[in-house]
Amino acid sequence: MFTLSEENYLKAIYHLEAISNKGVSTNAIAKKLETKASSVTDMIKKLSDKEVVIYIKYKGVKLTDLGKKTAANVVRKHRLWEVFLVEKLNFSWDEVHDVAEQLEHIKSSKLINQLDAFLGFPKQDPHGDPIPDKEGNLNPIEKSLLSTLLKNESGICVGVNDSSSEFLRFLDKKGITLGKEITILDKEVFDASFSIEIAGKKLSISNKIANNLYIQKSNNKN
Repeated sequence: MFTLSEENYLKAIYHLEAISNKGVSTNAIAKKLETKASSVTDMIKKLSDKEVVIYIKYKGVKLTDLGKKTAANVVRKHRLWEVFLVEKLNFSWDEVHDVAEQLEHIKSSKLINQLDAFLGFPKQDPHGDPIPDKEGNLNPIEKSLLSTLLKNESGICVGVNDSSSEFLRFLDKKGITLGKEITILDKEVFDASFSIEIAGKKLSISNKIANNLYIQKSNNKN
């Protein structure tokens, strides 16, 4: 069994490992969890004793197989609860993260498996992130950043890179949601902004926004 704090560390390392081929530095963990590097060092020692992480000097921290499975289980619970909150309790996608942060630490495997079945075994959460299965296996969703599309190319919005409440509320205001097709009408040379069409509506978005939206390429309108 792991404490809430230990699970948070394992989840943070899990996410950081996903974007790096190297070991995760204590500074990177400290930044993600908004804590001191010295606190991270103490926790890594505890997790190492429980055989869920390996620390190699100058190379960083890596999850063991047990560590990966444990972290993936926490991520699974978090994302299933997000689906439940949005689909069954009508939470908006910018509200669910903080609540799911609390619910992800529930220990009952039976509850989570029943929740998974009740929801129809969803493959992704409301932000487009894939949900690990009960064995910790993850099937990545094929996606590209909207900013990589060329003029007249289209794609279906399948996720966000920035899941902050501010960004999600901004997307809601603009009518940009998962499952909607986005077409690039033009790219501005001056500021790298984009003119797009979504649901018959034309919008102008910044390069920053385009770099935080994931799409699956669809038809080409050339």
